[in-house]
Amino acid sequence: MWKKKKEAEDQDTQAQKNAPSSSPLEEESLGLIGSSSKKMFLNSKCFLVVVFFCFFAAVLTPAEAWDKIAARSLSHYIMGVFYEDLEDFDQAIQEYQKAVQSETQNTYLRLKLASSYIKKNNIEAAIGQLKLAIAADPAAVQPHALLSLAYSLQKKEALALVEYEAALKNASLLEPKNIDLYKGLGAVYFRQNKLLEARGVYKLVIGLSPKDPEAYFYLGSVDYQLKDLPAAEKDLKTALKLKPDYHEALNFLGYAYLEENRNIATAGKLIKKALELDPENPAYIDSLGWFYFRKGRFKEAQRELEKASLLLEDPVIFDHLGELFFRTGDLHKAKSNWEHALQLDPAQEAIKDKLRKLKINGK
Repeated sequence: MWKKKKEAEDQDTQAQKNAPSSSPLEEESLGLIGSSSKKMFLNSKCFLVVVFFCFFAAVLTPAEAWDKIAARSLSHYIMGVFYEDLEDFDQAIQEYQKAVQSETQNTYLRLKLASSYIKKNNIEAAIGQLKLAIAADPAAVQPHALLSLAYSLQKKEALALVEYEAALKNASLLEPKNIDLYKGLGAVYFRQNKLLEARGVYKLVIGLSPKDPEAYFYLGSVDYQLKDLPAAEKDLKTALKLKPDYHEALNFLGYAYLEENRNIATAGKLIKKALELDPENPAYIDSLGWFYFRKGRFKEAQRELEKASLLLEDPVIFDHLGELFFRTGDLHKAKSNWEHALQLDPAQEAIKDKLRKLKINGK
């Protein structure tokens, strides 16, 4: 199984693995939003936020902060920090508001005020402050990053992605050779279906780091979506040459062959090797079931596809089960699996067509 959504999530997961797992920067970044919002933050389905904050949402040290705050506002800032440490966010907000009134163009103070609003779960107020911070300093990184978080907490993923993209672009100007920034930006473009932009970003990454297997893997993902199958095959083979145990690439290339209904024997070898490296991955188990389906080994296909369906509720798996039961003449089970796939993803026109054909034939 290979799906665009799954691939985007894989890219995010890999980026999280690359990030320092217990860095002070990550801890300080999560500290911006407090314990009550931290749970919301970590449970959010918006894929980008944890990765981004690990890299970019830096908190200034007290000395650096004081350098950015005028004397007339400093006392309110200090009291705001004091109340924030006590988790008295109402008082902290009042103090930060007084500080901001004296320095309306101070981006850092607005960030502190916005973070206190987020800790109070007043997301709309936080968004207002962050928009003002961005207006005061459009080239800054942190306001876009925190605004991305705020939108993700509201489950407004499209808006969160826009702010994440802006933050990454600004950050890349500060660190033009940081390939992790570009990988993140490529993942955002991929998520937004800006495939040509994503392709350009990953080619840039390869130019900066020509032996990076992930860059070739991500480029292969983009080329596959662009229907440039020869390029995708070349990209994935390069990724595997650089990293032979890259199980994501093994499965992806194998499944791509199955979808094209060619190199079936090679596809089986690639998928089985991926499963040796990650035996309980439901996407790989689905791929193995689809391999057996292509080979006409229907009992084995059913065994693997049903195993995958127990591990992951994914429309592709149930579509495959529908195809299997349709091929073997169990039209009732074909219909029920396709209906379940459609429940999981109502936008699948191909499955709607399959169900319509079953209905037309009175089955």
